[in-house]
Amino acid sequence: MADKGKKHEGNAGGKFYVDTECIDCDLCRETAPANFKRNDDGGYSFVFKQPETSEQIDQCREAMEGCPVEAIGQDGEEQA
Repeated sequence: MADKGKKHEGNAGGKFYVDTECIDCDLCRETAPANFKRNDDGGYSFVFKQPETSEQIDQCREAMEGCPVEAIGQDGEEQA
């Protein structure tokens, strides 16, 4: 299970995030390309934009469920 205490700083504030366990497998970017991007310097994915539609929410949940190292969480907090 993802740990919000270990989430990457580049994650957009909100419910979904990627933590430091990410192995850069590309699954989340393929599953939810409108919400996940790759940090080329660090070699990991992060949530660059929180989902705004029910379709995007479903895609983010699918990415979270498919993540081989459980690096995606959905218990993040909104940032001001």
